[in-house]
Amino acid sequence: ADVKKATAYFLLDKMEGRGWVTASEHREGNRPPRKVYAITPEGEAAFQRLLRENLATFASARSASDLGLAFLATLPPAEAVSLLRTRREALVRELADIEAAPRHHGGIQLLIDHQIHYLDSERGWLDETITSLEREAGAPKIGVSHKEN
Repeated sequence: ADVKKATAYFLLDKMEGRGWVTASEHREGNRPPRKVYAITPEGEAAFQRLLRENLATFASARSASDLGLAFLATLPPAEAVSLLRTRREALVRELADIEAAPRHHGGIQLLIDHQIHYLDSERGWLDETITSLEREAGAPKIGVSHKEN
């Protein structure tokens, strides 16, 4: 998850206020004190409830980068294709990084596999879209295939 440190501490403070975690200060040598959090039985019950709710709920995947797609037709076709190719290159780099992750057990591997599947699907969609835009614009094709990394 992409959670900034300040957000994590804000959320931990809220959970402490709800009785879901307890916090204690620990100091090692001359280092500044640090807070250590522990989950309470109430927190474990809330976690289990929220986990089940999350797993049973479908949330549509939306991305801020999708907004540009709504206005893609306002660009010259060759520029639109070029920009989508740049987007695809970034996606392929991220996919390669995730595919290089070592195998994990259980839920972590499910998360990795889900991300790989999503990115591979997105790459296929981009390939189809780029090909379609090239046809519409009569732009020269530069080899892009679904299996290409």
